[in-house]
Amino acid sequence: MRVNFYLNQLPTKLDIVNYNQSDYWSTPKEFLTCGYGDCEDYAIIKYFTLLKLGFSKEKLFITTSYEKYTGRQHMVLSYFELENKPPLILDSLSYKILDLEKRVDLKLQIFINQTGAYKIDENNALVKVGDVPEKFKELMKKVEAES
Repeated sequence: MRVNFYLNQLPTKLDIVNYNQSDYWSTPKEFLTCGYGDCEDYAIIKYFTLLKLGFSKEKLFITTSYEKYTGRQHMVLSYFELENKPPLILDSLSYKILDLEKRVDLKLQIFINQTGAYKIDENNALVKVGDVPEKFKELMKKVEAES
């Protein structure tokens, strides 16, 4: 997918450097204006770009994860192309889009979109575990205000 490849070419910079905050979710406009971002900024811009291109919001999830090799929290975009199949992972750390079974470096935790927060079960089905997180609601308000 060209979106993943294209956006991964933008340089990375931590939120503490960009925004003087440890965790800031920038809108796509903020990310492109600044020219730098960290993992959640890449996941967010890919989420909104794919929505604009006509992808279903029910299949796209900003996803918190644990990156096993670095031992750090990480964020990716998950795309559930087919029901009960592992999601495809769009990651700022990789130009390749691979399904979750091939991403042995990641342990996905919470899947977030406009309908709520989810976990994935052993059959690759999403199970709702909560409402839309406040951080995501704040992001949506900022994106709408920019429109």
